[in-house]
Amino acid sequence: MKTIRTGIALGSLATLSVATGLLLSNLTLFGQQRTAAPAPAPVKRVKPEDLKWTSKPEELGFKTAIVEGDPEKAGIYVIQVKFPPWVMSKPHFHPEARYATVLKGTWYTGDGDVFAPDKTVPLKPGSFMLHPPNAHHYDGAKDEEVIIEIVGIGPSKTTRMHPEEGLFASSKTTK
Repeated sequence: MKTIRTGIALGSLATLSVATGLLLSNLTLFGQQRTAAPAPAPVKRVKPEDLKWTSKPEELGFKTAIVEGDPEKAGIYVIQVKFPPWVMSKPHFHPEARYATVLKGTWYTGDGDVFAPDKTVPLKPGSFMLHPPNAHHYDGAKDEEVIIEIVGIGPSKTTRMHPEEGLFASSKTTK
C-alpha cells in the first residue's frame, strides 16, 4: 500500500472519504426531516360532561361512552361504561386484553361461565383489573351506580357465553 506524506495509507484515505460522505449525506437528510416534520397534534382533553353516553333498550340501563379511538376499529381505544344499580353483565369474553379502572362506585367482578353475583369480588374506586384475552367474566353494580374506564386495542367484540339469556341481568340475589 502506498503512503503519502501525511502518514495516512491511501486505502484508509478512501475509507475515510466514503465515511465522511455518508455522514454528511445523513446529516443533510436528518436535517431535512427535522424541518419538514409536521407540527404535533394538539392536546386532547375530555371532561365528563363532554361524554356522549349511548345505550340499547335490552341493556337494562347499561351505557357506554367513547373517550378516544373506536373499539370497533384497529388501534387503541378508551371507553367508559356505566352500570346502573343492580345491573350486571352475564358471562362473556373479549378477544383482546382489556385494562379496567374503577372511577365511581364499587364494581363487582366475577370470572367463569356461571353467573353468580353473590360470589363476585368488589373493587372500589381507583382499583384496577386486567381482563386477559378470552377470559370468561361477568361484572357490574349492586346497590349503586358504577363507572369504569376500559382501555384496549381494537377491534373489540363481546362474545356471550349463553347468548339465549342476553348479556345483562339483575344482580339482586334471592336467598
